[in-house]
This record gives sequence, C-alpha cells and structure tokens, in this order.
Amino acid sequence: MMLSFFDQFASPTYMGIPLIAVAIALPWTLYPTPTSRWLNNRVLTLQGWFINRFTQQLLLPLNVGGHKWAVLFTSLMVFLITINMLGLLPYTFTPTTQLSLNMGIAVPLWLATAMIGMRNQPTAALGHLLPEGTPVPLIPVLIIIETISLFIRPLALGVRLTANLTAGHLLIQLIATAAFVLLPIMPTVAILTATVLFLLTLLEVAVAMIQAYVFVLLLSLYLQENV
Repeated sequence: MMLSFFDQFASPTYMGIPLIAVAIALPWTLYPTPTSRWLNNRVLTLQGWFINRFTQQLLLPLNVGGHKWAVLFTSLMVFLITINMLGLLPYTFTPTTQLSLNMGIAVPLWLATAMIGMRNQPTAALGHLLPEGTPVPLIPVLIIIETISLFIRPLALGVRLTANLTAGHLLIQLIATAAFVLLPIMPTVAILTATVLFLLTLLEVAVAMIQAYVFVLLLSLYLQENV
C-alpha cells in the first residue's frame, strides 16, 4: 500500500516511451489563440487581463533592463500554473512533481541572472558576498557562507515546488483512501473525511497557483539584484 501511494509520481510510459514530453506540451494546446477581431470573447478577455495584471505586478520592482524578461517570466508562470492545476485532475500526471524537471527550469534561469550580474556590474555582484562593515576575522567565513547561500538558490527553487506539490498530492490520496475505507464501516466519519478532502482540494488549487507565482517571483528578485 505504501508503495502504491508513490506510483502517481512515476513518469508514465507507453510501450516503453516516456510520456512526460506529452504532459509538458499538452497544456499549451488548451489556451485559445488571439483573433484579429476588434472584440474578443470572454475567455480571451479574461486571459489577457490576467496576463497583463501579472506582468505589471512582476515588473514593478525591476528597472527597464529587467523588462526584457517579461515574456519569459509570464510564459513560465502560465506554464507552471497550467501543469499544476491539470495535475489535480483524476488519472493525470503532474510533471512538476519531478525534481529533475524543476531543477532543469530553475538552474538555467538562475545561472542566466547570475551571469548577467557578473557581466553588467561585477563589482556589485561580488559585493553581495561580503556585507559592508564586516569585521576582518569574519571575512573568510562570511564569504564561504554567502557563496553557499548563492548556489543553494536554484536548489531551493526546485525543491520548494517539488515538495509542496508532492506533499499535497500524497495528503489528498491518503485522505481519499481513508474516506473510501471508512465508508462501509463508519459512514458518518467517512462523510466528515470527504468534507475535509473537499476543503483540502480547494487548498491545493490555491497552492498550485501560489507556488507557480512564488517560483517566478523569486526568479524576478534574483534578476533584480543583477540588473
């Protein structure tokens, strides 16, 4: 039973071919394409409003040099939200529960922000490793600590997203299993458990959106330090 709880996180295969690529590419087909009409339908209007509001909030702390990343950050936000939300449907697979995928997104983007800082303002980028006014005996220790914290950033991005989604999916499956087992034995307790499951599902919907926003927000903060 314990092993079956983690089967939902295994990458699906068909005839030995991993289907994670299909799970990653499929969400993009669900979004309507803009038309040349003067007036759009409600779905396109809502989609455009959401993207515009998110882009405005994301670019507030960034200077003009960071605005070049608006398309990338907005696309990543929409991509992560769609995958996280679709993963809450029954009999689906959530690619963002795979640490390898999350690290594959986090490491290149974090490395790009760090390289931009080293190219545009190397003195300020290296200055983050040693706060001003540090006592001389603590300089080697602080440089080591700040360097470690700098390289932990992409790991924290990937692990945070993976851990939150994995924990939520496991908790939903545990409570759903408990409700199913208790139904013939204690129907009242099973109904209460199902109510908790419903509330937890609503919470996981919020977590799916919040974690995607936090992932992109932290990347924008890393970019803000280097532009």
